[in-house]
Amino acid sequence: MNPERPLHAVLFDMDGTLVDTEGLWWEAVEQVAGRPLTDADRPDVLGRPVEHTAAWLAAEDGGGGGRGAEVLAAELHREFADRVRAGVVPRPGALDLLTALAGEGVPTALVTASPRAVADTVVAALTALGAPGFTVTVTADDTATTKPEPEPYLAACAALGVEPARCVAVEDTPTGVASAEAAGCAVLAVPSVTPIAPAPGRTVRDGLTGVTPEFLTGLTQRQLTVMSWNLWLGGGLVEDYRAKQLAVLRTSGADVVGFQETGRLATQELAAELGWHHHTAGENLGILSRHPVVARLGDPEVGFYGAAGVRIRIDETGREVDVWTAHLHYTPYGPYESAFDGLPAEELIAHEEIRLAQIQDTLARIAKEAGEGGRSVVLVGDFNAPSHLDRPDVPWPVTKAAEAAGLRDSYREAHPDPVRDPGHTWSPIHPVHPEEGPHAGAPEPQDRIDFVLHNAHGLRTLTSRTLVTGTPSPWPDFAANEWPSDHAAVVTTFAL
Repeated sequence: MNPERPLHAVLFDMDGTLVDTEGLWWEAVEQVAGRPLTDADRPDVLGRPVEHTAAWLAAEDGGGGGRGAEVLAAELHREFADRVRAGVVPRPGALDLLTALAGEGVPTALVTASPRAVADTVVAALTALGAPGFTVTVTADDTATTKPEPEPYLAACAALGVEPARCVAVEDTPTGVASAEAAGCAVLAVPSVTPIAPAPGRTVRDGLTGVTPEFLTGLTQRQLTVMSWNLWLGGGLVEDYRAKQLAVLRTSGADVVGFQETGRLATQELAAELGWHHHTAGENLGILSRHPVVARLGDPEVGFYGAAGVRIRIDETGREVDVWTAHLHYTPYGPYESAFDGLPAEELIAHEEIRLAQIQDTLARIAKEAGEGGRSVVLVGDFNAPSHLDRPDVPWPVTKAAEAAGLRDSYREAHPDPVRDPGHTWSPIHPVHPEEGPHAGAPEPQDRIDFVLHNAHGLRTLTSRTLVTGTPSPWPDFAANEWPSDHAAVVTTFAL
């Protein structure tokens, strides 16, 4: 697989998408239920795992005939498998598309809520009809949860070693679409029974006839993946750092990367290796972009702290996005003052005045460049300050200022619960406090101080995650680490 190719894989639902088995499943459920099904039954029958439909039948008044869900599930499996073995009919265009993807070397996965025994039967029937095999098959037997949860699609992407944002999922039901979108995939919906409306990151067609690899590639290009990464003084503290930085960038799925601590040379050298567009500002800030840079924003001679931006052109339609990177002063550091010194909220807030002034200056520059036209804006950076969304006991002013300016926190949009998903970016190599003094060796406050923010003008967060490769050895034995930084990166994919 070529990591530079916009389309990394295509993930197919099975029933109703590749093969006309929805009718067979409907017949099987009617047989087990002992009555004709109606439109009111569709939400519990189509796009659902066998166990859901069995539990629904068991709970239905008289519908289960006194049989338990386990017995009903076995009957549904048997009735459906018998019908599948009697003959599978591919949906129009399905075999042509699978063959074309194989010819282009694009990996494919089958992602189904059916059990493996049924999926294997269908795959064998498709192979007998001339379809190429799937690289990966994920069934209801392979994950703890199934559609509409994202786990099946995430499992398929993990098995393929690809970013969900670079994949297209092909689905025919709202349940499957919800699963794929929650995983962060672009979606091609080909409704078989239930109507599906278009939405950002989702394209709807009547069927697969005429769908080509080129068309699917275009669907992934309607997304923008933005990464924030502090390079840790350019990366030179880690062995073979430039090669390691390139490896991270090539596998991250990022289209645009905002750097902090570039060591002056990192942005230019990485851009030259990747063949990407770039902008450098001062000694510390830089931006890489797969897309053309049509304007450079902010002060090009900005100091070590501050912000710089670019305007990138996404596609031939002229769609443009302003992307800014910011680095705010590191001291006094609020998490230390909270954890080590026990300062109350009002003192912590008062000590944020330097960073608050810096973010206010950044926000003013962003607003001036964006103007009144509703331009799409993304701001990334190492703010050296926690978020008020993570620590409600302290209304941390830096992130509150960004929020007041209309910027949304993409990581918290994707992961609303800070307890379950803390998203720590400081620090993958500092489990204990590294500095000399009374707190040396104490547990290092882990916190989320790196951000990807956006103004929601034509941007919708699909996925957001922190990124660290390998298992970094802690300070001071970090020189051989695969991960060449002391921060985790943040990677967010937006639907355009």
